[in-house]
Amino acid sequence: MRAIWKGSISFGLVYIPVAVFPATREEKLSFRQLRGKDLSPIKYKKVAEADQQEVSASEIVKGYEYERGHFVVLKDEDFEKVKIESTHSIDITDFVEVNQVDPKFFYKPYFLEPQKGGEKAYALLHKALGGTGKIGIAKVVISNREHLASVKPDGLFLVLELMHFASEILSPSELSNGSKATINDKELLMAQTLIEGMTVPWEPEKYRDEYRDAVLEMIEQKANKKEIAAAPVAAPRATNVVDLVKVLQESLNRNQSLKPKRTSAARQGSRSTSSLVKQKRRVAA
Repeated sequence: MRAIWKGSISFGLVYIPVAVFPATREEKLSFRQLRGKDLSPIKYKKVAEADQQEVSASEIVKGYEYERGHFVVLKDEDFEKVKIESTHSIDITDFVEVNQVDPKFFYKPYFLEPQKGGEKAYALLHKALGGTGKIGIAKVVISNREHLASVKPDGLFLVLELMHFASEILSPSELSNGSKATINDKELLMAQTLIEGMTVPWEPEKYRDEYRDAVLEMIEQKANKKEIAAAPVAAPRATNVVDLVKVLQESLNRNQSLKPKRTSAARQGSRSTSSLVKQKRRVAA
């Protein structure tokens, strides 16, 4: 794994040299647009709105539309004049209770690895945060952009998780939350029973992107000139629930009948994941 950033964590007078590594990856399928008659890839040309003439790279400048139809042109030297102090440091300015932060603020995690000379301070910060239930709130610059971020313990490592600024969080004030609906004790008890019956240990490996898998399978079949069978059409689900108690009871009955299958599937999924890991290790070796 390759570090995307190297610098330090700082809080008070403490400096901990660290490297930042990706903690997630996106598995998106990429498609090209082609001309139908000969499958020639389509290229995109940059043209000016005013006359639809193609514009070369040397003619293109960067502008900000401050009013509709009015732009300010910015050059590279303009951006260089914007000084950001925390370019090589994760500057922790505050520590807060993790349960006080709305989960919507967090959006992208990175692993932090201590560099030479920083192991003890790293371990100390990791243990101290784990024992207090707090996280560090910091500013960090990655790819020339300043981010709000948190430093939190995660397993045996510290994780840097990028955060939205408060101005980026939208308010749901215009949406309806169903709070005016009347819930009776029987409905609540049945819903809680259904939730308890469907509760299992968290095993992230068993959740797969089934759409992506199906598209890849379809691509493989087409590449091998195989006929593709149409997927069965699922029956539409009822959206006008009249008798909620009846629906809850049917859900409880259905969940009870599916429970042995769920347990078996979970075990099988775990074995499949384990087998896949072993296979990858054999290939790597």
